[in-house]
Amino acid sequence: MNFQPVDRLPVWEWAMWWDKTIERWHGEGLPRKLTFDRVFEIARWFGLDPYQQFWFSTTQATIEATQHHVEGVVAGMDDYRRVKPRLYPDHSRAIKSMRPWGERQKRGEAVVWATLEGFFWFPRTLMDIEKLSYAFYDEPELVHAINGDLLEFNLELVRRMAAVCPPTFMTLAEDMSYNLGPMISQAVFEEFCAPYYRRLMEVLNEHEIILIVDTDGDVTRLVPWLQAVGVAGVLPLERQAGVDGMALRRQFPGLRMVGHFDKMVMNRGEEAMRAEFERIRPLMKTGGFIPSVDHQTPPGVSLEQYRVYLRLLAEYVRIGEA
Repeated sequence: MNFQPVDRLPVWEWAMWWDKTIERWHGEGLPRKLTFDRVFEIARWFGLDPYQQFWFSTTQATIEATQHHVEGVVAGMDDYRRVKPRLYPDHSRAIKSMRPWGERQKRGEAVVWATLEGFFWFPRTLMDIEKLSYAFYDEPELVHAINGDLLEFNLELVRRMAAVCPPTFMTLAEDMSYNLGPMISQAVFEEFCAPYYRRLMEVLNEHEIILIVDTDGDVTRLVPWLQAVGVAGVLPLERQAGVDGMALRRQFPGLRMVGHFDKMVMNRGEEAMRAEFERIRPLMKTGGFIPSVDHQTPPGVSLEQYRVYLRLLAEYVRIGEA
């Protein structure tokens, strides 16, 4: 990801698999004890490179990416004040649990990945997209109050993680773009998101932690906004949204990228999957890019088809031998 020569690229999945996909695979050879809540054990079963994600929820003291239970509950400042005591939990146990992975990371045996919730994602979770869209204009102080609190929560997490196990990289969950581009204007981003990004980046840069923003859809117009506040990269570069990784590379030479393998070809056989790898192969050779499925593997993909994907992935990541 630093554009340095490598023997091969990592073999991993950033988004894992749908729960329905795992249920299907249980009938095709995946051990039934490997359920959706044990995705990292499934990754090890498939032989992926060792890594561990720690998702720091704003609502639960857990490292797992769980469904929020506060969607749309905030319509104004009084609502936010009412629910705030239920937010921003103490993650002491989760951070302590990072220590063994930190030791493995120091030995070069694994990668630690941490996820925080972002300054569009979290207000949208609390308010829903419609109420948030109005609040940018009608209640800007509410959005700033939420993001100010979220920033302090995230900064404290980074500081405490850095003392135990500084992640190799972090993702910020945002999902602020869709198939036609960003869900907000650049002016809204500059007012309500950019100031908090800049303060977060100051601390991440102190610890040399790469930040990648997780946003679905077409990220093309969003990339320069993110780069301007110091973000290193984006994922997952969804092909169905029309994202062109090589066009992004030409326009933004230093952008880090993850994903971009079109999940919709995975059930069409080896020839279609090989053609997709050939499509992204030039991007793989530029550096700063790790190939992965451009979102969770859907349930239309059989276990055997997924094994074909992994076999081809192991072949194509050896770019030095191509």
